[in-house]
Amino acid sequence: MKILHTSDLHIGKKLMGRERFPEYRAIFSELAEACDRENVELVLIAGDVFDTYTPSAEAEEIFYRGIKELSKRCAVLVISGNHDDYVRLTAASALAEEQNIYIIGNNLTPVNCAKRGEVYPVKSGNGWVIFEGRGERVYINALPYPNEARFKEGRSDETFGEKMTRWISCGEEGKTENIPSVFLSHIFVSGGKVSDSEREIDLGGARVVSVSLLPDCDYCALGHLHRRQRLADNVFYSGAPMQFSFDECGAVKSVNVFDLTSEGVTNFKQVELSSARKLIRLQANGVEEGAKLLTANKECYVELTLNLNVPMTSQENSVLHEHENLISLKVEVQSIENTFEVISNKNKSSSQLFSDYYKLRYGADVPKELLELFLSLTEEE
Repeated sequence: MKILHTSDLHIGKKLMGRERFPEYRAIFSELAEACDRENVELVLIAGDVFDTYTPSAEAEEIFYRGIKELSKRCAVLVISGNHDDYVRLTAASALAEEQNIYIIGNNLTPVNCAKRGEVYPVKSGNGWVIFEGRGERVYINALPYPNEARFKEGRSDETFGEKMTRWISCGEEGKTENIPSVFLSHIFVSGGKVSDSEREIDLGGARVVSVSLLPDCDYCALGHLHRRQRLADNVFYSGAPMQFSFDECGAVKSVNVFDLTSEGVTNFKQVELSSARKLIRLQANGVEEGAKLLTANKECYVELTLNLNVPMTSQENSVLHEHENLISLKVEVQSIENTFEVISNKNKSSSQLFSDYYKLRYGADVPKELLELFLSLTEEE
């Protein structure tokens, strides 16, 4: 079975206040083209469909229209991530399933099995589903973003690792046949690299999942981290399909496509995506040079750093901001006596801001336990 793995669409996410809806539409068109070109039979979306619990009507329209186009080509399976309200996301499941689209939230409701295309679900339980098509079967253990509140569990003496083992085992209960299998989840696996666009996700290490806890399967299709990466032979983050922060400058965006048969994973490839605008960082020694760089890179979103000998005038500032692709402006004014650096705090994470405040207030690094408590209060639930 030919499978496409993607994640972390974050539809509705802004870039420093800038709406990006046309790019999200373009991403879905590019995914549909990839499905056609690669003869994809099953699309897996590993969580964080939306950027907030309450996405706008336009964000929802983009998503439902986009996956409907994908479903004309293949079956689609979606799980909820930490940014998604799983109740809201799964509300349209009854209608979506008629289009061969299946959405699994933390209620882990079995999907409705019926032949609605060349590839379709034939058996399903709480957190798992078997797809069949053209004489092939694939088992999917689907674990949406896991925490106690989402699974409506109270406090217990279990460690997070013990809870993960239990939650993963639940999704293995339907694996009674020796068929190819996938673990589809939205988690932070130990060793993964984060970027600035991700909110604090590991709670100071308290919710990091060891690779050793992952189930025995042919392919782990993960979401949560925005950089594409491979953590073990069969453990992959596809990464987000577009750049969300300037520390991702130069990062290639792609989806994973592979064949899954009784022989395991074959013909694995990373199909690059290019429809979203690239983010770049530029430096200039003066306003005129900066304006020229913005004009030369008008197809990209730009973080521009100006190195000046004297402060910039309001008129010069206006000249630069006439360029719609200027997202962030940093100014460094240097003289013989002093060096001034003006940098916004916009790109700093919650933990960085809290740590900076604590050190300024108390003159010491924030204790690890206090930082973990702060992150637990700011976590998306």
